[in-house]
Parts: sequence; structure tokens; C-alpha cells
Amino acid sequence: MATTGTAAFDFPRLRAEHDLAPTELNAIEERLDGDNRRLTGRDDDRGLVFLLRDTAGRPIGIAAGHSWAGIAELKLMWVDEACRGLGHGSKLLDAFVAEASARGVRRIWGATQDFQAVRRY
Repeated sequence: MATTGTAAFDFPRLRAEHDLAPTELNAIEERLDGDNRRLTGRDDDRGLVFLLRDTAGRPIGIAAGHSWAGIAELKLMWVDEACRGLGHGSKLLDAFVAEASARGVRRIWGATQDFQAVRRY
């Protein structure tokens, strides 16, 4: 066991865990969020999700992410292939942006692959 300052700890072992369980990943993310809240004094982090369902209740589109400290992240944007070209993606994105703006967000960021939503770009 090694010691640094007054804290004792085991040396960490780095290893690839590409199939980490979502529950463990969420727990780690919550620890990070807690650190961010404590360090900044900001606790306005909230999910930001719009879901489009068909008449049977099945999800056919989503715009999902979160907002915090005046910034939003769009993490997931999808419309079922059979429902594309009908303006659903625009409606989802417009709703996401409007809600983010209502929360005081001035910047939204996201990433995509170059083969996704080619007509949008």
C-alpha cells in the first residue's frame, strides 16, 4: 500500500473494460457530476429529452441530452428510418433548442458521424 499525504490507497490498475455495465458507467458519471456541482456551486444539471411516439406508443424519434451551467449537450438524435423525411427530426431538434434556450443555455454541442443525417448538413 502506498501513501500520499494522509490518505492511503492501493495503486490503481488500468485495464480496458469496453463492455462496462450501464449501471456502473452511470454511477461513475454521477460521481463526476457531483464533483462538478461541488466545485462550481452549480446544481442546475437536468436531463433534456424529447421523444416522438407513433400511435401505438412505440418510439420513432428522440432528441436527448442534458443542460448544465448554461451549456447543453445533444447526445442522441434519431428518427426511425421509416419515418424520415417527414420533418420529425427538425421538430425534435427545434424542441430541444427551445427548451435549452428557456433554461438559459447559450451554447449547444454535439457530435455525429459524417454518414448520418446527410441531408441535414
